[in-house]
Amino acid sequence: MDTHTQTPRPDLGPAARAVTRLLGGVRDDQLGAPTPCPKYSVRELLGHIDGLTTAFDAAARKEFGPSTATDPGSVTPVLPADWRTGLPGRLASLAEAWRAPDAWDGDTQAGGVTFPAAIAGLVALDELVVHGWDLARATGQPYDPGSASLEVVHGFLDASRDDARRAPAFGPVVEVPKEAPLLDRAVGLSGRDPGWAA
Repeated sequence: MDTHTQTPRPDLGPAARAVTRLLGGVRDDQLGAPTPCPKYSVRELLGHIDGLTTAFDAAARKEFGPSTATDPGSVTPVLPADWRTGLPGRLASLAEAWRAPDAWDGDTQAGGVTFPAAIAGLVALDELVVHGWDLARATGQPYDPGSASLEVVHGFLDASRDDARRAPAFGPVVEVPKEAPLLDRAVGLSGRDPGWAA
């Protein structure tokens, strides 16, 4: 069967814009605050989002180098000084890179791992949606990455929960009632408690 019909090729734009909307609501005095990622403060989470944005942009373009070859777990994320002005453009570039049909073809590299580009694009969306929720929750902001993004991410995480080859797991699944909102169910599949509060 043609992989084009097996794997969705979603637009990363809505999720990228949802993260961008959060940036203006992050106060300087919140940068040291905790997040649902136990090892990351808000500052480090923003640094991680910036790093994954650069890495998955390069992965879409098959432009391999340090940004795609580095295991994110091996370094402490550093927040660039220009994050307020530069990260929105980098997020827009990431979404644009994955709109190219050939971005989803063949193999690519991200996080030091070589894997099918069709999966890498879904991982990129997953990272945006879940870490966007982390940032929103840590900084007390509303968050809506869009229903289409949530449908894809929920399906991807649900399919991945018993298959470690699909994507790096965020953490053990947190069971969430089936009647809960889709965002809560996706967050639970990513290993987060939807009720987390700073």
